[in-house]
Amino acid sequence: MTETADDSRDHYDVTGEGPVLLLLPGGAGHPMGLGPLVEALAARFTVVTYDPLGLAHGRLGLPVPEQQVADWSEGAHRVLAAVLPEGGSAYAFGTSSGGIAVLDLLARHPARLAHVVAHEPPCVTVLPDGAERRAELLGQLDGGERPPAEGESATPMGVFLARVLHPFTAYTPVPAPDTAPRLTLVAGTGSRGQLLHRTTEFTAQLLGAAFTEFPGGHLGALDHPVEFADLLTETLRSSAHTSS
Repeated sequence: MTETADDSRDHYDVTGEGPVLLLLPGGAGHPMGLGPLVEALAARFTVVTYDPLGLAHGRLGLPVPEQQVADWSEGAHRVLAAVLPEGGSAYAFGTSSGGIAVLDLLARHPARLAHVVAHEPPCVTVLPDGAERRAELLGQLDGGERPPAEGESATPMGVFLARVLHPFTAYTPVPAPDTAPRLTLVAGTGSRGQLLHRTTEFTAQLLGAAFTEFPGGHLGALDHPVEFADLLTETLRSSAHTSS
């Protein structure tokens, strides 16, 4: 059974049974393409898919201000408060910009999280040459004609490029006390040798967290949903055994 929250502030879908797993998509937060991953996970978890801008809930095309990481993480915290019992905790998984959001969520609200998995968060400023690498990344993604971010022809990619890319790639995670054992950083095997694989490894070192690889590249959650779900489940269950 799927339930949908359709209020004017926070938008999310709930499906499956079991421990709560909060899922934050990448890009502008639109969960497009993640259906197969959610379906595979819903056999094992209560999957709560957060749509921070409501783009999949009728708000695509409306004006969107420049986004801040804290807005997404605080919205995710409100969603957890809505779906969890008082004092309860959840797992969280975020990919790309969603990976940055779950890092911030863990730093701000660690008591609400049993374990967090962040997949290729593009927080490139952590690198020793981060300013140069961020400039290159922005140049690659900003080049050419952008798809529209507002109006009838708006696309999630247009919103991402116009409102999310710049502020999110400027984010630098800060180590928070006692959170490292509850954090795993993940990069794709197909991303080896690339900027975001290096960024993810370096972020894990910075935060004292575990690092591992999942199948595929930056879009591994879309391209290999079943394998991805299996490894994510194994990572979360292993963390539960370790902490018990």
